[in-house]
Amino acid sequence: MTPVLEAMRLGKRYGRHHALTDVDLDVPPGRVIGLVGPNGAGKSTLLQLACGLIRPSSGTIRVLGGTPAAGPAHLAKVGFVAQDTPVYAELSVADHLRMGARLNPAWDAALARRRLARVDLDPRQKAGRLSGGQRAQLALTVAAAKRPELLILDEPAAALDPLARHAFLDHLLESVTELGAAAILSSHALPDVERVCDHLIVLAGSRVQLAGDITRLLADHVRVTARRSDLLALLTAADIVALTDPAERDGRESTAIVRADRALLAGGPWTTADVGLEELALAYLGRADRGDTPPSPRLRPGVPPSTTVEDHR
Repeated sequence: MTPVLEAMRLGKRYGRHHALTDVDLDVPPGRVIGLVGPNGAGKSTLLQLACGLIRPSSGTIRVLGGTPAAGPAHLAKVGFVAQDTPVYAELSVADHLRMGARLNPAWDAALARRRLARVDLDPRQKAGRLSGGQRAQLALTVAAAKRPELLILDEPAAALDPLARHAFLDHLLESVTELGAAAILSSHALPDVERVCDHLIVLAGSRVQLAGDITRLLADHVRVTARRSDLLALLTAADIVALTDPAERDGRESTAIVRADRALLAGGPWTTADVGLEELALAYLGRADRGDTPPSPRLRPGVPPSTTVEDHR
């Protein structure tokens, strides 16, 4: 099956600044992908490359099996909602739909009308008079009504209040389900990603730190609590992603986020627990802050980390 997004040694440079460096991705079809990372990590750059708005400085990127924005047929397959959900202030809601119908051969007018009714948007209302949540809903409606195979959303709910964000995410899931489409959602809000996404990409320092289906990633990681000496003994068989309270004082135990075969942890001098998505993402962001970026996979004995998971809460 054709991947939604493929990248091989993808890079984007602006002068001396590397926005993306050696990005490798292979995202299967049918996923709702959460793209997370700090400001300046390269999230918007990756999405702009996927939409064909900019070109790579190195490497390759393919979306739905083709070069992004290679022609009208490929453009029709991708719906894009940019940051701040831009709309035309002087145009009415209905004007936006008429414009969408003229620009998109596969425009689904019935879907657009249903979505407007679902979110109580008055077609006569000028877009400039809409609330932030309503503008986001209008932008998503226009993107969905072109019936794309992939929806790309760049921080669409960043400025919304919790109620408007909740409604927007509901609308996104409904749209993806109705279209049978994939989606890429860039967001700072890990709870939003946890709520709607089934695939995760963690981007930091211009590089991919972690990528994969969320169910598999959570199954592959464990929180381990033990004496630090016992945790360091795991280094031969496990990747210690983050180590909290690294200085062992007064016999206190440390906690680590570990990527390992769970069978290897059975019966050891430690306790284990499942890891949540937010905890997992923060662990990899912490490792990126330490400069221990992939492919260097492990902490080394005698080199304590300078940053802990708690530092990012």
